[in-house]
This record gives sequence, C-alpha cells and structure tokens, in this order.
Amino acid sequence: MSASMLGHSGPLVDIALDAYGSDKAPEPEIRGAIQACKSLPVRVHMVGPEPELRDLLDEHLEDEDLPIIIHHASERIGMEEKAAHAVRSKKDSSMRVGLKLVREKKVAAFVTAGNTGAAMATAKMVLGAIPGVDRPALTARMPTSTGTPCVLLDVGANVDCKAYNLEQFAIMGDVFARSVLKIARPRVGLLSIGEEESKGNDLTREAFPLLKALPIHFIGNVEGRDIFNGAADVIVCDGFVGNVALKTGEGIGRLFRDLLRESLTRTVTAQVGAMLSRKAFNDFRRRLDYNEYGGAPLLGVRGACFIGHGSSTEVAIYNSIRVALEFARAGVNASIEHELANLPGRHKGQVGEVAE
Repeated sequence: MSASMLGHSGPLVDIALDAYGSDKAPEPEIRGAIQACKSLPVRVHMVGPEPELRDLLDEHLEDEDLPIIIHHASERIGMEEKAAHAVRSKKDSSMRVGLKLVREKKVAAFVTAGNTGAAMATAKMVLGAIPGVDRPALTARMPTSTGTPCVLLDVGANVDCKAYNLEQFAIMGDVFARSVLKIARPRVGLLSIGEEESKGNDLTREAFPLLKALPIHFIGNVEGRDIFNGAADVIVCDGFVGNVALKTGEGIGRLFRDLLRESLTRTVTAQVGAMLSRKAFNDFRRRLDYNEYGGAPLLGVRGACFIGHGSSTEVAIYNSIRVALEFARAGVNASIEHELANLPGRHKGQVGEVAE
C-alpha cells in the first residue's frame, strides 16, 4: 500500500478517514479533513483511490501545507450493497484498508460516513471484539433540553439482543459518558414502556435485575420521552428499538426546525427582530443537527470506529474527527475492558442482524 504525505506538523493524533463513504464523497470528506487539520491536533489519513484523491486535494489545498496522508484503496462499498457480500468480496475497500490501519496501530481511530452495515461488519471482522463483549453496540449522542447529550445504545448494530447484551451495553455506555462526556456519575436507564420494574417485554424484565446489580448508577426503567428531557445520561436498549428511536428523533428535529423557520418567516417583520430571531433559530438548529454531534462510535471493538450519516456534510465529517480524537485521548476501550473484566463470564452469542 502506498502512502503519500502532503503535510506534517508537531505531535499529532492520527485519524483515518474513509474518503469515499458519504453520499456526496469525496467533497465533504476533503473539506472536513482540511477543516480538522486546521483546527485540531490531528493528522488525517484519507483512504481511497490515490490518483483521484491527490488531484482533488491539490485543488483544495493549493500551496497549503497540512498533515494529510493518502492511503490507496481501489474499491468503495456503496450504500445499496448488502453488507455481508460487500465485506467478503471487496478486500481492498476504503473501509477495510482504513480499519487495518487501526488494527496495525498506525492510526488511533477510523471515521466513515459509508454503508453502516458494511462498516460494522468490517470493524467486527478486522478489529475483533474487546474481551468480555459479545456484541459491539452502535452509540448515538442525543440532544436534550439540558444541553448535555444523552448516550443511547444500541442504535442499530444488533436488532435482536439477550439480557446480558444489554448488561454489557450499560457498562460501555457508562464508561463512554464518564470518559468522553466527563459526567462523573452517569445516570443509566433501561428503555421501556413504563417506569415500574415489571413493565416492558421479556428482554427488559430479564435485563432489569442484571443492570441493577452492576456497579453503575442505574436509575431503573425510563421511557421514550426521557431520551430528550435529560432524565438519564445513558439509555440502554436493543438495536431495533434504538434505531427506531434515533430515526424518529431525527425526523422530529427536522419537523421542528422547518415549522419554526416557517413561523419566523411569517411573523417577524422588523429588521432587528428578524436578526435576533435568526440568531435564536440558528442556535436551535445547531442543537438539533446531527452534523454537530459527529459520527456514532461502535463500542466494544478493539479499536475506535466512528460511523456517520451517508448525508454527512463537511461539518459532520469535521465533528466526527473531533469526537474520534476525544475518544482516543480518553482511552475508552481500555476502560471498557477493565470494567468488563470484573463481571462474571457470559455465554457467547451470535452476531445479530444489522439495522441499515
């Protein structure tokens, strides 16, 4: 594999970026990488077809000297491809090449806005699981009324789970909230249809006593509204429920944004009032915009893998690199492994179906 250096400066954290992940790749990836290299102590390793990437980077950089490296990968996994087939057949995909850099410890993390199922399957295959983790969990940071995001997991890596999977998710979410969000004692809740321990389905009722026995601040069952009201810092669920909750939240956020814009346009006429309202609206939009939160970490694999939306903008790419940097500095995986080592052994399960 050839690698071409376009710039270098200082002691930097190395982050690999799938240059051909997003729907509009590689433009958002290139712009996001450039912004990250200008603002953050990172060296970005862009993975994709080298000749094409070099030409495009030369156009964007002109004479700028930034710490960006190109790693050649001849194949791209498309959004419409079946994850299992793509992972098996495309051995030189940008995802596989980027994750190999993580495995070989040449970079601290890998970021992609590509096919979610393929990214998760490739990460599980290339990196493997942390000891004590039966199934890695895709983790999202959800906006709340308090201004501090709520960690929701799993949001799609496993649509079918056992109670001990949720137990492991709770440990991983607790570590993530403490290490990255700097919450000293995260409140961990189990997503259900009522606060009482007896409420829910077989999975939540079986998981409840397991979470209650963990050395975490378990607050019991929480409901869907608690994802956004700040009642919990970490909320645990299976990937089917979590993926529905995540995408419902994104849809509601866009609805509120559109309705507010329409209302402001219709009612604000004075120039000063319009300027103030526009500032408030922009602040409101940022708090709901997934682009501001960056990619979702796949917790439980031996390395840092962040998966963003296919529609990621350059802002989303920049923020994904930023959160990958925070994750790597915090030593999240080492903490997860340490916490899980204190739990009794669990039966190994099969990797579940992935939510697209």
